[in-house]
Amino acid sequence: MSGYVDTLMESVQAKDPAQPEFHQAVQEVAESVQIVYDKHPIYKKSAVLERIIEPERVILFRVPWVDDQGDVQVNRGFRIEMNSAIGPYKGGLRFHPSVNLGILKFLAFEQVFKNALTTLPMGGGKGGSDFDPKGKSDDEVMRFCQAFMAELYRHIGQFRDVPAGDIGVGGREIGFLFGMYKKLQNEFTGVLTGKGLNWGGSLIRPEATGYGAVYFAAEMLGTRGETLEGKTCLVSGSGNVAQYTAEKILDMGGKVLTCSDSNGYIYDEEGIDRDKLAFIMDLKNNRRGRVSEYAEKYPGAVYTAVDASLDHNPLWNHAADCAFPSATQNEVNAVDAQNLVDNGVYVISEGANMPTVPEGVEIFLDNDVLYGLGKAANAGGVAVSGLEMSQNSLRLSWPREEVDQRLQNIMKSIHKQCLDAAAAYGKPGNYVHGANIAGFLKVADSMLDQGVV
Repeated sequence: MSGYVDTLMESVQAKDPAQPEFHQAVQEVAESVQIVYDKHPIYKKSAVLERIIEPERVILFRVPWVDDQGDVQVNRGFRIEMNSAIGPYKGGLRFHPSVNLGILKFLAFEQVFKNALTTLPMGGGKGGSDFDPKGKSDDEVMRFCQAFMAELYRHIGQFRDVPAGDIGVGGREIGFLFGMYKKLQNEFTGVLTGKGLNWGGSLIRPEATGYGAVYFAAEMLGTRGETLEGKTCLVSGSGNVAQYTAEKILDMGGKVLTCSDSNGYIYDEEGIDRDKLAFIMDLKNNRRGRVSEYAEKYPGAVYTAVDASLDHNPLWNHAADCAFPSATQNEVNAVDAQNLVDNGVYVISEGANMPTVPEGVEIFLDNDVLYGLGKAANAGGVAVSGLEMSQNSLRLSWPREEVDQRLQNIMKSIHKQCLDAAAAYGKPGNYVHGANIAGFLKVADSMLDQGVV
């Protein structure tokens, strides 16, 4: 690392010592931006990155709610309003026991650059709660969402901050949150994205993150004159992102071999076809079951339970061409990364946010892997959220084909921005530097235009 990056990281770690995910996200961007600072000292003189690192606003609040037994439960609610230089704060809400300030700051920081890459006027934010919707009844989820929104509504708005879904927050939760916002504010505005189609949602929004990750993989393959046709693919996760990643891989002629949840994963050598994918979608979206049931339904598949004693995730230790980490942050460690390379994987397109540890990223780059990092590859979700905001403002609903075409065009644009920025700063073909530099420049130039605020 350079002296500048070392000094910056010492300061960040001293201020927030218990936020390792945030440190990881900042360091990756800082190492890329060092090249820009060397070429254009104005950014360093104006402390632009230091200003982006500090959230414009952090909101933390209690969320008391009553469970089905009549007992009062208390969770924490958060909203990180990170940067609004190019538009209103935009980013998801995550409901998961692991949620804390550091994880949400990392997600909000990543969101700033991701949103800048989409070409749409959106700033970066993130929020959520340590509430776990898993195992809760619909009524309990509703009461929690209403209690959460009873505080959050004060801080959001269609021109101020527009949340969306993330892990643990799907269509059900967005519906409950929107209903409470509408009641409290007595207005119907596009303040949340991921809404139902009957009340302001956009076609393709549920599919967008997964579809976008596959479109990005296709763009990377195109640089080598290849397509996804006939490619074998490893996919982690079994939620929204993983489901639609698998669907789009099938659309483009690929073969999906795996899916997973927090208990374990299935490997289906025959491939997860459309009927099997429909089973997974029903299992996860409606019955809220575990992927182990897939192996019971399809005996040709092998289920492997999570073994915490292992130094690697065996899901990433199968022969394949492409991998789509679509579960959560830091799910691919250095051993996993080496296993992927050793098993012939040469395309990585991240559906999750920062799913690969820094040592793993180095292994991918050292082995000439086509590596699409999350802030570029999974930007399709927030891109279609932006398109949903546009439709709400216009009081229009675009047809599926139009939204899908706009999504494809945005992913092509993100891919081109990454390659162009990487080439301009002496790192041709490096999507990590390209994505970080392209996103940084758009936000940084906007901040310079607006003064020290």
